[in-house]
Amino acid sequence: MTLSVVELLRDLIRIPSVNPDGVAGTTEVGEKKCAEYLHRFLTDLGASAEYREVLPDRPNVIARFPADRPGKPRLLLAPHTDTVSVAGMTIDPFAAEVRDGKVWGRGASDTKGPMAAILFALHQCREILPRLSHEIWFAGLMSEEAGQFGSAALASQEVFDLVIVGEPTELQTVYTHKGAVNLTLRTRGRAAHSSTPQDGDNAIEKMLDVLSFFREKAATDFVSHRDTILGAPTLNIGIINGGSKVNIVPDACEAHLNIRTVPDQDVQPLLDALSHQFPKLEIEAVKADSLWTDPSHPLIQILETCGANPVGAPWFCDGALFAAAGMSAVALGPGSIAQAHTADEWISIVDLENGANFFQQFLSRLQ
Repeated sequence: MTLSVVELLRDLIRIPSVNPDGVAGTTEVGEKKCAEYLHRFLTDLGASAEYREVLPDRPNVIARFPADRPGKPRLLLAPHTDTVSVAGMTIDPFAAEVRDGKVWGRGASDTKGPMAAILFALHQCREILPRLSHEIWFAGLMSEEAGQFGSAALASQEVFDLVIVGEPTELQTVYTHKGAVNLTLRTRGRAAHSSTPQDGDNAIEKMLDVLSFFREKAATDFVSHRDTILGAPTLNIGIINGGSKVNIVPDACEAHLNIRTVPDQDVQPLLDALSHQFPKLEIEAVKADSLWTDPSHPLIQILETCGANPVGAPWFCDGALFAAAGMSAVALGPGSIAQAHTADEWISIVDLENGANFFQQFLSRLQ
């Protein structure tokens, strides 16, 4: 059977590779089976492929294509192999149904669609890859949806001239994006009967004071950090848990906040101010880097000649881990982020085929 990008994507969707973090919605979790498929596919194209285990049974798959001379700069094409949960989906997440001009299923948009487009372009260009200006590498990165352990591992092992992370960007080059800080705040109090609240210490009321102070401080800080491309940082209070019964003064409260940061923004002074104002407040912060890569990079200029204009994005991706390690990195691929993580995820066949043609055109221009 002649290989097509649609059938390639359907193969990938049919392989469950749900990130096990949180409520997966299926017992079939982990990226190993998807990595095995990629290993076979890439080896068949003539690449030297290997597994690099990052977590137990959750490897990166890394492939290096032959080059006609040593010492070439390296270009990495790097979609991630994991998907988000399938809980609550309204379609069969792994059926890879084709209807209404679309391919449906978990990962169709994020990010097996971009992955299929890249793989198909490598297949179509396999005869010219050794002669290109850059040595071509491919990585199927695990854990992008939670933890980004795969990109962190590879960024510590190899150096690339440019990393193109496969994401649904509508074939625009995302050279800058926001980072994220997930905050967990905890206040402690003392339980008492609600008829005598003076005998207790209300942890929820303490949290209200904390959140009011933090919102005010953050609003001032965010205005001063407004980015010309990405706009201002943002703050969302996503979850608050506290108390056990309406007639009991709560002795504990926990709030989860998400900050979306811009490049060169350091939120530590905000956290220090919060800690100084509320010395007994418990604070946990998990940070994901923002991204900025110089859009004048020669390969980004070639991407632009293929129609991919440099743009910014409010989300974050694996590219930031490579940039933090000193490499140039962008995100690019067919499909729209609007379909990512949805209950009926899909990518249009036209967009998918355009993506494959785009990457084929880009590779061809590296001769």
